[in-house]
Amino acid sequence: MNRFLSRALAFLAILALALIPAAAQPPAAADSIQKIEIRAQAVEAFDPREPERTRFGVLTFRGGLVLDSRHRDFGGISGLRVAANGERFLAVTDKGNWLRGRIVYRGKVPVAIADAEMAPILGLDGRPLKSRGWYDTEALAEDGGTVYVGIERVSQVVRFDAVRENLRARGRPVVVPPAMKALPANQSIECLEMGPKGGPLAGTLISIAERGLDAGGNLQGFLIGGRDLQGDGGAFALKRTDEFDVSDCAAAPDGNLLVLERRFSWARGIAMRIRSVPLASIKPGALVDGRELIFADMGHQIDNMEGLSVHRGADGALVLTLISDDNFSPLQRTLLLQFTLVE
Repeated sequence: MNRFLSRALAFLAILALALIPAAAQPPAAADSIQKIEIRAQAVEAFDPREPERTRFGVLTFRGGLVLDSRHRDFGGISGLRVAANGERFLAVTDKGNWLRGRIVYRGKVPVAIADAEMAPILGLDGRPLKSRGWYDTEALAEDGGTVYVGIERVSQVVRFDAVRENLRARGRPVVVPPAMKALPANQSIECLEMGPKGGPLAGTLISIAERGLDAGGNLQGFLIGGRDLQGDGGAFALKRTDEFDVSDCAAAPDGNLLVLERRFSWARGIAMRIRSVPLASIKPGALVDGRELIFADMGHQIDNMEGLSVHRGADGALVLTLISDDNFSPLQRTLLLQFTLVE
């Protein structure tokens, strides 16, 4: 058995266990913001079989890091938003915690994580969301200084104001479509993004389920609200192909929604891909699809890829940052990977 197959089988076993609902974590102090140290090891090549290769699909590999920390709550990173300058980032973890910090670069290559802090995500009552069972925080969206968090286990979205500056910000639940509340508890919200300003979806949250399927076997999507974010803005569907499930999404300035997907099965192994879906095609009743930007399997440096963020580099290039959820398992890794879109 080669090393890639061995690693794939071990990863599948852990990932399968991760689908079993976990117990809520004990409440943490509401004002607990902890500085943590994150160690980083360079990922020199995205495909170890061809270490000189940098082009994958229409993406160019910039560099990556294997991250780890002695902090007991580090890991399980499922949603990520990198600031416009490509440095400061905000993330959420499966245990209902914020993680923020700064990506350090050498030229265009990420080399370290600095100024890292963790804190519990708080509800309107000032108590950690996880203390009420709202701990499976999977998705992030930003609208100026406002951040929206998608909670898969309860199919709920919570709004936070100025949380990048204040991790003690309290969240207010957003009214979501009734059909979203009917999604399977562990196959619910994974993709969450705010419609770009100036477009038909401005002020509307776009959400796609991990594997909540409609009658046609496609992935259910929801438009939350409109400009007031109240109630049902309509439903759409993303065409499901090749057994892939959604794990995150991010709007790109070129007018597309980039959708990160993953596939795992005992028969076919583990893979990830990113599709580019035109935002103009997303509307109530639509079945949308998009071109594939990248495909990678366990021969590449991937893990359980769950977070995606997009920003413009100083050179004008569109940079994609991906991060993996290690399910708090010693057999998996927290990987941060960066690619440039070849335009």
